[in-house]
Amino acid sequence: MAHEPLTHSDVVLEGFLALDTPEGFRAELIEGEIVVTPPPDGDHEDYINMIAKQVYRQSRTEMDFSGNKGLKLIGGGRCPKNHVIPDGTFAPSSLRLFRGAEPWMPCAGVAMVVEVTSSRAVADRESKRRCYARGGIPVYLLVDRDSSSLTLFSDPEGDDYLQARKGPFGNPMPLPEPFCFDLDTAAFL
Repeated sequence: MAHEPLTHSDVVLEGFLALDTPEGFRAELIEGEIVVTPPPDGDHEDYINMIAKQVYRQSRTEMDFSGNKGLKLIGGGRCPKNHVIPDGTFAPSSLRLFRGAEPWMPCAGVAMVVEVTSSRAVADRESKRRCYARGGIPVYLLVDRDSSSLTLFSDPEGDDYLQARKGPFGNPMPLPEPFCFDLDTAAFL
């Protein structure tokens, strides 16, 4: 029985899945590129913490949170599959989405992902945004430390989001359903 020949993307995916990254580092496959990032700094984690606390306290829908959940997302171009680890992933608690999930789980049921820019800010602004849109993740919140601003992307369609709302640190950022509250960013300054 003949086997299908391996494509370039098959080889990249196999290599990616076989990686043994150093402790604390993250390896992701984003639009055909293997990206390894070092552990985040304290300020990066503080932004995630401030967002998570507000979501827990104020969200209309009770949410579960993961800061390390690998998501398998639909690819584009050279890579039919992306494997991305958002800085924060929120899903309705009623779904119990994270319980029993594989290290790389489908993104169905995810309500929002959060990225805080760090060493590869362009990937957060562009590549990951496209990956999340292709995966149909309803809300992508980007905390851009370089521009001291937040951008809320919503209404995914194809390779991007139809809506983008940007605001400077210090101004509230309205979060849509199922969250339905204004994210206070005063402490981001």
